Amino acid sequence: MLHKHLLKCIVALQVALTPVHCAFPQNFDESKVQAYTLPDPLVFQDGSKVTTPQAWHTRRRAEIIEVLEREMYGRTPEHPAKMRFEVFDKEPRALNGQATRKQITLFLTGECTGPKIDLLLYLPKKGKGPVPVFLGLNFEGNHGVHTDPGIRLSSNWVWPGGAGVVNQLPTEASRGATASRWPIEMILDRGYGVATIYAGDIDPDKHDGFKNGVHALYPELQNRGDNFSTMAAWAWGLSLAMDYLQTDRQVNSRRVMLFGFSRMGKAALWAGARDPRFAMVISNESGGGGAALSKRNYGEDVERLNKGNPHWFSGNFRKYNRNEASLPFDQHMVIALIAPRPVYIASAEEDKGADPYGEFLAAKAADPVYRFLGTDGLPAGGFPEVNKPVYGRLGYHIRSGKHDVTRYDWEQYLNFADIHFRKRKAEQR
Repeated sequence: MLHKHLLKCIVALQVALTPVHCAFPQNFDESKVQAYTLPDPLVFQDGSKVTTPQAWHTRRRAEIIEVLEREMYGRTPEHPAKMRFEVFDKEPRALNGQATRKQITLFLTGECTGPKIDLLLYLPKKGKGPVPVFLGLNFEGNHGVHTDPGIRLSSNWVWPGGAGVVNQLPTEASRGATASRWPIEMILDRGYGVATIYAGDIDPDKHDGFKNGVHALYPELQNRGDNFSTMAAWAWGLSLAMDYLQTDRQVNSRRVMLFGFSRMGKAALWAGARDPRFAMVISNESGGGGAALSKRNYGEDVERLNKGNPHWFSGNFRKYNRNEASLPFDQHMVIALIAPRPVYIASAEEDKGADPYGEFLAAKAADPVYRFLGTDGLPAGGFPEVNKPVYGRLGYHIRSGKHDVTRYDWEQYLNFADIHFRKRKAEQR
């Protein structure tokens, strides 16, 4: 009897620990990708063509944002009127004297008891004047991006699989857990700053009916089809961080570049699409709901996104589970919204779930908008070879390896930034 009881417990535990989305297999067979038609970003909803850049910026962009908010990401509130910033740490000799470290709390309601976001900022000591900055969300807390003991340890929920996490909270053993994805010294040495916020400060990455994080401030944006989703909240949080960066005289606020990996790459693209203050956007293997085309039904499809992570997107997006053909948009239109600002999309050869080819095709489908606005778009006739990056106003590479952020990736991002913001020719490695 004890043996049977123990077996039942083990089975129950296995079921409880099995991710919901595992029940929905992904397509990894290119021959099963059926023919599809992508909406033309340069055609208005009434069927007429966009004929001038002004018409794109003043009318067509608004149409695309409206349909994306209604059908995928949900509505986003205005920036909090009473938000205030508090610099609680400034260390001018951080990282062995290589950087100035600042830590800033964004109090969203102005009150210490309300929702708040911690922003970690490193600025290079070398060089003169305000510096360009890479800004991105991190997965496990600001303390995870570097072993620097001066970084405040997060007190918010972290997913149980995170390094050093005990009772869903980080410990000292969590420091530097994701540092390999944030080569901060290398970025500083190239003359760029690094800023990051923990996505869980904005909204913890778990589905609880939108009761935690910033959503509690906006109950009127829930219980509706176009609800304020977690993805929209993460993107909104990046814009709130930008509000602070615009006040920091050591930051070149006209050169703040968004970076995001995986689900954070999905948020970075949407933040860049909505907020024109961001000068560049980097999507590192963002896959479905990010840079990859949904209509291909390859890898992480819409049903897998919605059932595996029902909080990421709005309720209306579920209408397209196994119904991608009826989508009135696709991810190339999110990329196009960023035009003519630079966008870099990166894939990995072994990251089939993120659909590298679909990410490339989305960039190519956004290319006409970039060229319409007078840039060179993505100068690639076909799918690039592995580890052979292509740089235009749009950049793309597929590298060898798995789902991750590597030093090779960052080398390309820094080269891309040099080309566009330092007006110098960078080596493509």
